[in-house]
Amino acid sequence: MSRKIAVITGNPRKNGNSFAMTEAFIAVAEKKGHSVTRFDAALKKIGGCHACETCFKTGKACSFNDDFNEIAPAIIKADSVVFTMPVYRCFIPAQIKGVIDRLFSLVVGGKDVVGKKCSLISCCEENDMTVFDGVKMPIERSAELLKWTMTG
Repeated sequence: MSRKIAVITGNPRKNGNSFAMTEAFIAVAEKKGHSVTRFDAALKKIGGCHACETCFKTGKACSFNDDFNEIAPAIIKADSVVFTMPVYRCFIPAQIKGVIDRLFSLVVGGKDVVGKKCSLISCCEENDMTVFDGVKMPIERSAELLKWTMTG
């Protein structure tokens, strides 16, 4: 069964390891017949959530017009959402944090996004695997809020 996959990257370095992992994932997914839409969040203009709760009242995900409004429709249409990023100082890179915060707009806007699959692809230059906790936990909690199933 072919799936629609939204891939959201959070690496500001185009030649970084997480980009290489993302490209490998996309190549395999497309080879298996899945449709993939990719957004490089770190290369877009995406601010944090203003908590105004006017999500989708203007017809767009956010009343503050930035590049998140390009990403939100792809997330809504996707069967699966894959976040890819490096670990920066034990946490999510700031460049993708705005996207994660703005997922709240899907809840406020009453969008039917329940039941999607969610995955995380991440890397770091540490030997201690607990370093990934600072990336894994926010993605897992966001998926829980949206009633998505973590698949990897």
